[in-house]
Amino acid sequence: MSAVPVSPPPAPRRRRYVRPAAILGILGPGLIAANAGNDAGGIATYAEAGALFEYRTLFICVCVIVALVAVQEMAARVGAYSGEGLMSLVREQFSLRLGAFAVCCLLVANLGLVVSEFAGIGAALEIFGVSRYVSVPIAVVVILGVVLFGSYRYAERVFLVLSLVFLTYPVAMILADPDWGDVVSNALIPHFVADRDFLLIAVALVGTTITPYMQLYQAAAVADRGIGPEDYRNERIDAVFGALFAGFIFVSVLIATAATIGGTGGITSAANAAQALEPVAGQRAEALFAIGLLGASMLAAAIVPLSTAYGLAEAVGAERSVSRRFREAPLFLGLFTAQVLIGAAVALIPVNLIDLLVSMQILNGFITPVILVILFVLTSRPAVVGDAVNGPRLRVFAFVCVVAVSVLAVSVLGLTVAGWLGLA
Repeated sequence: MSAVPVSPPPAPRRRRYVRPAAILGILGPGLIAANAGNDAGGIATYAEAGALFEYRTLFICVCVIVALVAVQEMAARVGAYSGEGLMSLVREQFSLRLGAFAVCCLLVANLGLVVSEFAGIGAALEIFGVSRYVSVPIAVVVILGVVLFGSYRYAERVFLVLSLVFLTYPVAMILADPDWGDVVSNALIPHFVADRDFLLIAVALVGTTITPYMQLYQAAAVADRGIGPEDYRNERIDAVFGALFAGFIFVSVLIATAATIGGTGGITSAANAAQALEPVAGQRAEALFAIGLLGASMLAAAIVPLSTAYGLAEAVGAERSVSRRFREAPLFLGLFTAQVLIGAAVALIPVNLIDLLVSMQILNGFITPVILVILFVLTSRPAVVGDAVNGPRLRVFAFVCVVAVSVLAVSVLGLTVAGWLGLA
């Protein structure tokens, strides 16, 4: 009788561990764009929404976050599958008139952002008793000096570290002990207010979250890193995670503000907005908020005009590099310098800086539909993204987003004009 061969016992399964370094290696343009999105104008707008309407804008926030995920994914897909930035594709895929219109929208939107960043710098240092007429000119000198003559990468790291102070908002949100039942109810069920101010805040929330700068940076950074279709799976994770991270931070700001000073009226100063951090920082809330606002504002005041200069120089095929001297890249560096000077000058106008921050986000809300249409068209063309064109569901979703944002913007415009004519 022959022996029956006994098969060796199966080898124990080895658990697969995802190394933190591998996760960090995936994150890149998406996360950076998300951090840039939570800038001075964003923080001011989220705080204003919480202070004025408590949790009532949370449903709009949820919708905006979902839209942001889709938009950032489309921007990353364009960069990965075309190997080009948005402005290059606009020049190639659209008529000269449409291309010029898109470039003008980009210039206006980003210039508005530059103004808001310098307004944020002024508001931050006013907490320490420094006049905007001192802090803003000093910031101009520092930013121009760093970009034109110094090491921009080093300064970017410093500003980014300072802006990480805003990570305290999720902690403040929990310690403020909000009514979580009310939070969930407002997040899932619309609680709209038939009021012009509510519409203005809704448009501002869209404008400060889905900003033209974020899409421009996302596509250009993906293309510059050499990420192709074969690497897009990881880049998609980066884009989606970055959008969700940005949404988590701004919802935390809104809830923390609503729980601490909600219903008391609008934000009139940066010190007023800083009260949302009192549950976590106590008497140091104002200083903590000022440091974070200063870091976020300085970072964006350098990056936003650079992204505009890159985009416009790319659109006309001009030399573009921070390492170049002025005579070697006059258009690129000239555009950057002009935006910084104009943005700082407008921010010095004697108005409430918080109101100025929110107003610039409303301006972005008007321009956002244009950027959404451009992205939707580009990601629907096989000549741009090959087989990775938008599916039927995404097409419907993108169409709904464009219509919804456009209706909000037109409604605000109509109410504004009616107010000028004394009809509202």
